[in-house]
Amino acid sequence: MNPVLAFVVVMAVWTVSEYVARKTKSLLSSLFVASLIFLVGFLTGIFPDDLLASSSLLALAGVVVGFIIVHLGTMISLDDFIKQWKTFLIGASTVLGIGLALWLAALIFGRSIAGSAADGYAQALDFVVAGTGALSGGTISVIIVQEAALGVGLTAIAIFPVLIAALQGLIGFPLTSIILRREAARLKGEYRAGNLDVAEVAEQQAASSEGRLPALFRNTPGTLFVVGVVVLAALGLNNLTDGILNTFVVALVFGILLRTFGVFKPSVLAGIDSLGLMMLAIMILVFGPLATVEVADLKALAWPLVLVFVFGVVGIAGTSALVGKLLGYSIPMSVAIGLTSLYGFPGTMILSQEAAKGAGESPEEVTAIEHEILPKMIIAGFSTVTITSVIVTSIIAGRIGAG
Repeated sequence: MNPVLAFVVVMAVWTVSEYVARKTKSLLSSLFVASLIFLVGFLTGIFPDDLLASSSLLALAGVVVGFIIVHLGTMISLDDFIKQWKTFLIGASTVLGIGLALWLAALIFGRSIAGSAADGYAQALDFVVAGTGALSGGTISVIIVQEAALGVGLTAIAIFPVLIAALQGLIGFPLTSIILRREAARLKGEYRAGNLDVAEVAEQQAASSEGRLPALFRNTPGTLFVVGVVVLAALGLNNLTDGILNTFVVALVFGILLRTFGVFKPSVLAGIDSLGLMMLAIMILVFGPLATVEVADLKALAWPLVLVFVFGVVGIAGTSALVGKLLGYSIPMSVAIGLTSLYGFPGTMILSQEAAKGAGESPEEVTAIEHEILPKMIIAGFSTVTITSVIVTSIIAGRIGAG
């Protein structure tokens, strides 16, 4: 597809999505609307499969996602980060909740999804393992499942997590948007009652600092150079530890520490010319898997997909609400934390910002609400998608095809 035309089409889709989100006050999130448009476009052939790749935004996103995560780290103070240990526990427990819920589904409906190796899977438990890994994790978890399935010749199980990864945002985005709206409305009431810290004062004071970078690096290319070096350092640690220290987790921690020690100013990329385009590019990462969805695969695996999403979401809601309540979080915030397993970053950032803007009626209210929601959602996404799901999937993937 012509690159300029592809870029224009993608921007048109995102413009419509933003408009709908704004008009519905984020009841329909921009991510959900855009996902729906892209899915319908790809399934009907209106959009060619190479639309996103031809726009060059996917390639750009692959480069800049680490930059944005460092930037997010500089939006979170060290105190905020330390306070999120409860969020991490809720997120981690959610992955286990998904696994238990899908195991229960297999006990109840196992016969209706049982097959043979000739069908591409050997047992209902194959779907439980694949569903747990894909529903709770991102690309790495999907790859782990695929390699295990293909290693024993189970093609249907190799396709299954790809479909889940492509479709789970369509479930997670609207559910999280609705739930975060409730949490944002609650926080607005807390703010007006004087029970929330006036976050904007601290943020404005912090923002007045330019950090300790020399003046040479305080322009667009200089800032991008320095942040790029930080991303390379995170990537180097990832490679040295064979992925045990994940690039994006390390990048987030680096961002937090560099802000804490005053090297980077808060929101380090704020004010540079390219930030807006970088943000748009990483949003496109969400829609990439939709181009891989085939109607035939959807039909063949429709029933297992329904079971995974229904039982998976119930497992997420039940586990996160219970653990969150025990740790003193509100039920809406706890469930929103659990639902991050369905999409991770950048959805965690976008949905948080949309909820705050939808509820807040002044810049001060928006800032205060976002200050409460955003750190929790960012840490939650990494605790579910990037860390716990990979560990759990690595452990259980060997059960695929075990008979």
